[in-house]
Amino acid sequence: MPEKSVFEIEEAFADERIDKVIVALTDGTRSFVQKSIEDGNVLVNGKTVSKNYRCSVGDEISVSFSEPVMLDVSPENIPLDIRFEDESLLVVNKAKGMVVHPAPGNYSGTLVNALMYHCGDSLSGINGIIRPGIVHRIDKDTSGLLIVAKNDFSHNFLAEQIKEHSFTREYRAVIIGHLKESSGTVDAPIGRNPKDRKKMAVTDKNSKNAVTHYEVLEEYKGYSLVKLKLETGRTHQIRVHMAYLGHPVAGDEVYGGKRKDDGLLGQCLHAGLIGFIHPVTKEYIEISSEYPEYFEDFLRRIK
Repeated sequence: MPEKSVFEIEEAFADERIDKVIVALTDGTRSFVQKSIEDGNVLVNGKTVSKNYRCSVGDEISVSFSEPVMLDVSPENIPLDIRFEDESLLVVNKAKGMVVHPAPGNYSGTLVNALMYHCGDSLSGINGIIRPGIVHRIDKDTSGLLIVAKNDFSHNFLAEQIKEHSFTREYRAVIIGHLKESSGTVDAPIGRNPKDRKKMAVTDKNSKNAVTHYEVLEEYKGYSLVKLKLETGRTHQIRVHMAYLGHPVAGDEVYGGKRKDDGLLGQCLHAGLIGFIHPVTKEYIEISSEYPEYFEDFLRRIK
């Protein structure tokens, strides 16, 4: 059976071409999405449309990706830095630059490909073929810890902790400049940027609540090292909130943290600690990860 996704068009996507909208919402490639439209796998309010169709607020978009294409996601023998593993779950220390899960038309070299090789059939199926075992995600250029469920019971148990904000997620980041307060909380809703559909922004329109707690650990000339704890888990939350404060994450080309001389490829952001209640033993487990080499190198250069 095809995997089906349904979206309702919000104001941020009004008058945008249907192919561009689906690329933004699914992370699929432009060519793959256009072919899906041509093959009749994309419906707008129950009817097929051309790739040039421009969306209206309230349009219901139904996207079906056929099973043969989905099954192109194959196991790949990619080394994994596993920090914890048992029969229920594993915790992976993801390298900077690695994509978490495939997108239609781009199926190789991701964490999911590596997990399929390592775990075989022992991954939860809740998020379908594209995201087996993936309970939460971190950005391609964010390094650090990610939890993966090996069965649906564990997946649901862990996802509920994230929903109830009892799942600990602590990050380290180098940000540009110095914060006015040494610690604090950013409580500002995040939604899609109405001026740029590929970005998120602090906005009251079509947004969800987002809360980030921060603490300054060290200050350097032009930069600060901060600890950040997520209460919610919105897309790009830390990057958006730091930019909102006027101190974007160093190296972040999307949200204004890139400097010509920083030498960074992507944001200097590391998921350094996660804590959760184990789905079977019901014990609280906390796992930490040291700074990766790129992070240490940047700290040495700015000290």
